[in-house]
Amino acid sequence: MPVLVQISDIHIGSLYNSSVFDKIVQEVNSMKPDAIIVTGDLTDEGILPQFEVARKELARFDCQDLIIIPGNHDYRHTGYLLYKKFFPATQINDMDEVVVITLSTARPDRDEGEVGYRQLSWMQKAIREFEGQHKKIIVAMHHHLIAIPDTGTDKILILDAGDALRVCLESHVDLVLCGHKHRPWIWNLGPLQIAYAGTASTSRFRGFFQNSYNIIEIKNADLTVKLKIVGGESIPLSDLVSNYKPYS
Repeated sequence: MPVLVQISDIHIGSLYNSSVFDKIVQEVNSMKPDAIIVTGDLTDEGILPQFEVARKELARFDCQDLIIIPGNHDYRHTGYLLYKKFFPATQINDMDEVVVITLSTARPDRDEGEVGYRQLSWMQKAIREFEGQHKKIIVAMHHHLIAIPDTGTDKILILDAGDALRVCLESHVDLVLCGHKHRPWIWNLGPLQIAYAGTASTSRFRGFFQNSYNIIEIKNADLTVKLKIVGGESIPLSDLVSNYKPYS
């Protein structure tokens, strides 16, 4: 049974909690996951000292497939130049039962995200190469595709979210992983699931006030996403949605 871990919004900087990240490393390494996917905002300000710490911290994970994508905070202050040196990317990650395709939605010194026509066209062609292989297709990006409760304004979503959603549905993507809003959540659009991770290691919470990450399990052609509270329990991410009660 393949097991993948999604960690997001580490934000190494003034609000970074190293003791929380220590616990994440301990927990995740004990799982021996097939892949770890880091969906952006490794740093808070995109500056050199923060990237140096980020590389050192992520190197502590004992996993052959460590998949890392940038967030909008990583691209601040010309961080987009540093990011490419510290974390060279591989956009197609082919494993036995699953393919993880990464998209960069971050743009220099912009909070909102964008996929872009060229990247979407490339993704369509890349997914076609796996037709008939019965692999689960997972797409990972930083920004969120659909608005999430408790996160305030939605002006900083993906500008071409409609096009991205259309391509994901037409290409029969099974799961999209997002970060950015520090709010665990999941949407189901028929066969497509869109899962959001909370902040792994900062106190910048929105609506969910514990550090967390996601665990993706694939068993008998079924794909499930669990929310793992750092140092605490794990629950199906769908339970968080079904038990949601907005403040009145």
